[in-house]
Amino acid sequence: MLGLVFLGTDMFFDKVKIKIKAGNGGDGAVSFHREKYVAAGGPDGGDGGRGGNVIIKPDEKVDTLIDFRFKKKYVAESGATGAGNNRKGKSGEDLIIRVPVGTVIIDAETEAVIADTSNGEERIIALGGKGGFGNARFSTPTRQIPMYAKSGKPGEQLEVILELKMIADAGLIGFPNVGKSTLLSCISAARPKVANYHFTTLEPMLGVVEIGMDSRFVAADIPGLIEGASEGLGLGHSFLRHIERCRVLLHVVDVSGSEGRDPIEDYKQINKELGSYNETLLDKPQIVVGNKCDIATEEQIEALRSFCSENGIEFIPVSAATMQGIDDLKKAAYALIQKTPKPAPFEETYVKPEPKIGRTFEITEEDGKYFIEAPWLERILWNTDPDDYNSLQYFQNALQESGIVDRLREMGVHDEDTVVIGDYEFNYVS
Repeated sequence: MLGLVFLGTDMFFDKVKIKIKAGNGGDGAVSFHREKYVAAGGPDGGDGGRGGNVIIKPDEKVDTLIDFRFKKKYVAESGATGAGNNRKGKSGEDLIIRVPVGTVIIDAETEAVIADTSNGEERIIALGGKGGFGNARFSTPTRQIPMYAKSGKPGEQLEVILELKMIADAGLIGFPNVGKSTLLSCISAARPKVANYHFTTLEPMLGVVEIGMDSRFVAADIPGLIEGASEGLGLGHSFLRHIERCRVLLHVVDVSGSEGRDPIEDYKQINKELGSYNETLLDKPQIVVGNKCDIATEEQIEALRSFCSENGIEFIPVSAATMQGIDDLKKAAYALIQKTPKPAPFEETYVKPEPKIGRTFEITEEDGKYFIEAPWLERILWNTDPDDYNSLQYFQNALQESGIVDRLREMGVHDEDTVVIGDYEFNYVS
């Protein structure tokens, strides 16, 4: 008989926010062919390598997001710079981030769903930047010695929320202390911690329920549901999301009313919380499990049975203490699961932002100096040969086409004013 306890850690992490960045493309190379007895070999600078992608990969061996507790930023390897002899730079290695199956990736800014890993397929979340062209690409009959190359493009970056929504066939729901954890230990080999006080269970637990040689299903104990759970009271708000993945719900109530509660009112209240969180949860098939029937009166059991019959709900009285009705519950749950289709993956609503047109920059003025912040321009400047006319012209065109020159004029720049780009200072000349 197989059994599985979900999460062997002391802390349960099912929602984290991280930053991811794909690798930048490598810069193109400025190089000229050098070989004995070969004069004017021409440009042979190779292209830069492509930056590595960031890939989310669902892994059945991973069952919690605890590894993301302290590390919040994940960056893929950048592409290498091109080299002479038309050698392309090495592409950056892809960064693979392993997550539990069932993790939903959400854009932190828009809260749109980027990907749902419940189907077990890996997804590219951020694309690496393309490598820049080497100077061999810019050789023409009229420009035979280009002294410049293009910089690699930056990799995509975004902040995402990883939200684990547990995958189980049947979810055990109900108020604290109605016996959900004990019931899970009765129908499966799971051994959750149990005690006679509320909120003994602080994290979802999974157990494999065996029906026959080739028949089984996965049941989950969903803890922490109380009145107001959908509004964040108790532990319910943290774990209601896991019910979304369940195909059927085993609604456990204390039919004996041993704590002075009314099982019918408890049933109504829990369903109210489900509907407040997500109305579609009320469409899931339910079986009302009347636990603690060994200490309940016949009148109590029949009252709950009549209520379920009037509302078209299947009712099974059980006792986790004496194992009464456990086999009936397992068979009924399995039969209902077989008739219920698996939940569809979450709709992917994320739309990748359109790339910004042109090259972005910021200009600030301090004490008569104009500071230009534009990393892409610094890379061009680094590759510029001040003694080569074509190379300087390429740099000047980048300044003009990006709108930097127009912006400087709007800010009132004058001839001989100092312009600072990275570590370089220039005198402005109109």
